[in-house]
Amino acid sequence: MSATITASMVNELRSKTGLGMMECKKALTEANGDTATAIDNLRKKGVKTSITERQAGEGRVVASSAEHGRLAVAVEVNCTTDFAAKSDAFGKLLELALHKLLANPNADVRNDAEVKSAVVSTAQQTGENVQIGKAIAIHNPEGYAGAYVYAITNKIAVLMGFGGEKKPDAEVMKQLGGHIAFAKPLGLTRDAVPADLVAKEREIAVDQAKQTGKPQAIAEKIAEGKLNSFFAERVLLDQEFFNAGVFKGSVQNYLKQHGVTLTRYERIEVGQQ
Repeated sequence: MSATITASMVNELRSKTGLGMMECKKALTEANGDTATAIDNLRKKGVKTSITERQAGEGRVVASSAEHGRLAVAVEVNCTTDFAAKSDAFGKLLELALHKLLANPNADVRNDAEVKSAVVSTAQQTGENVQIGKAIAIHNPEGYAGAYVYAITNKIAVLMGFGGEKKPDAEVMKQLGGHIAFAKPLGLTRDAVPADLVAKEREIAVDQAKQTGKPQAIAEKIAEGKLNSFFAERVLLDQEFFNAGVFKGSVQNYLKQHGVTLTRYERIEVGQQ
């Protein structure tokens, strides 16, 4: 005799698998109402394909630097809900991917067999779409590298590469990483800002000035002033240091005060390109 499939049974299976109502009802019917059997049967049929259709917009990042100070790496792992991102299984996956990248900064962690197996296992344990997102490294054999994670959310990581023989102390890297996480600079220097974006900002500024009746020559000068303001807001070395309680002045002057040179940085944030 077939078991009666109730709405609560269907909803329970939906919450565990992320599948549609009719698909869950069919699976329960075939399993005679046993949820565990239904899940096993669905997995055998490739339930992960259905699960992976759910958007993986949540997740966490993890970052670290090697003991020798020449390498820093960061990894993003995505899932569907913030709840799953805080699970032990998810944390173990993050640490595994990070360990792989620290061991080999050129590794393709997404296609590493052990990582792929852990992704599948974590997806099955959480019932969510789990994916390796961005994986980045700064290997700086002629200088130093550091890592920062915004610990309140664990959703933003910053890697930094430094030139010269002086290794920045931990507090400098923490403060600089915090600034980059907060300020979202477009590039290290003005030359790093995409030329088409600069041209667009210049064109807008000129048009705005001309609409107020200014002649072309004056409009061009006004545009230059606005571009300088744009660079001060969006270029890292030009930006005002975010923590005025620590330092008042530009990021460039903050670095100069501590005798270090920043040559490169990378910023990643969960769900952002």
